[in-house]
Amino acid sequence: MIWKPRVTVAAVIEDNGRFLLVEEWIAGKRVYNQPAGHLEPGESLTAAVVRETLEETAWHFQPAALVGLYRWYHSETDTTYLRVTFSGRGLFHESGRQLDEDIEGTVWLTAGEIREQGGSLRSPLVLKSIDDYLAGAAYPLALLADVE
Repeated sequence: MIWKPRVTVAAVIEDNGRFLLVEEWIAGKRVYNQPAGHLEPGESLTAAVVRETLEETAWHFQPAALVGLYRWYHSETDTTYLRVTFSGRGLFHESGRQLDEDIEGTVWLTAGEIREQGGSLRSPLVLKSIDDYLAGAAYPLALLADVE
């Protein structure tokens, strides 16, 4: 058996002290998450986060920095995730764009409001990413290299 973690990307987008989150349905429960999703075959990490943000929020995202690389083991599903979290800004919003089918909508919440969600956060990575971002974590995108 070959073990592989699931590689995901996520975007931390702040505007005037509020962070863009998605409301999505997971296992019949509404949860909050950063715009995030899986890396596709042949896709760069930055291309993945731009695509996922657009698909889930209708926001065009410009990555500016890496917030962190996170390994999280989800014991309920026996799945290990390797999450690459970016920070950056939303360039513009396509108001008429259809969102991914499992996305209920988007919300802008303060860090305090996100903390209040507690068990309604998709994973502990949501708050960890916000806390790291607020602590100043901003690593150069040049750390990432696509080698063909």
